[in-house]
Amino acid sequence: MTIAIVGTGLVGLGWAIVFARAGMPVRLHDRNPEQLKDAPNRIRQSLRDLAEYGLIQESPEEILARCSCHEELAEALEGVGYVQESVLERIDVKQDLYKEMESSLAPHTIVGSSSSGIPASAFTQDISFRSRCLIAHPVNPPYLAPIVELVPASWTSADTMEVVHQLMHRVGQHPIRVNREVEGFVLNRLQGVLLREAWALYEEGYCSLEDIDATISKGLGLRWSFMGPFETIDLNAPGGIRDYAQRLGDLYFSITKERASPQPWSDELISKVEHERRQRLPATKLIERSKWRDRRMMALAAHKHQQEDRE
Repeated sequence: MTIAIVGTGLVGLGWAIVFARAGMPVRLHDRNPEQLKDAPNRIRQSLRDLAEYGLIQESPEEILARCSCHEELAEALEGVGYVQESVLERIDVKQDLYKEMESSLAPHTIVGSSSSGIPASAFTQDISFRSRCLIAHPVNPPYLAPIVELVPASWTSADTMEVVHQLMHRVGQHPIRVNREVEGFVLNRLQGVLLREAWALYEEGYCSLEDIDATISKGLGLRWSFMGPFETIDLNAPGGIRDYAQRLGDLYFSITKERASPQPWSDELISKVEHERRQRLPATKLIERSKWRDRRMMALAAHKHQQEDRE
């Protein structure tokens, strides 16, 4: 199957690596010719990093050779089996793109959107191929974090969901099915609950940013890197999840009631958090620290692969 990637930002190029690494021809398209021109260099560097951690089986050049750049959208889309749309997170931009794609797609082509919050129903309602459209939302970068949220619109066909589910498994991702549209999908709703409480605990003076971050990175996050919340609590009480619920359910309900009236993040609070973060990490070092994060994710991915092989 040939894949088209429309949009060559961080997410789009991450997807290109996922598909090319799995042996599939990948066509890249972007409205920005300079960004498109630079895409191979950016992919090459990421592949070299993956090679350093033993996360690819072929050389970077062999994988990169499967990627081609196309300035014309119609050329990129001709005859492909699947399109991963990764353009700007704006409804109008996506609507315009999908209308433009309409005349170039083959009758069988499926289009998945990398949208992190906009549902497919918001930009596919008026197109003829809407039954072949869905959300396929990754964690960035998708070549390191395998989860993909598959979210249908009400008109997305069951066959479309099944084909993309199988495709994601085929390329080494871990798709989850979200049965119907919900704001934020699953990943951002879970992350949103954690962020809401983190901001509130800081604003109310209970804890510093550093200690809140450490609670996750040195505590909960260690388990969460290989277990989800339900398995975690199932193993955290002698009698399993029912035992856990009976022991701690009232406590968690009481905590939940405290946040019955959530507040938006105020400009004052954001400025305070920003100031504290910049004291710890100057803005000039954000890119360097992001690269450190990616290296740590690569090391973790390599470790998890080794453990899975042993199991």
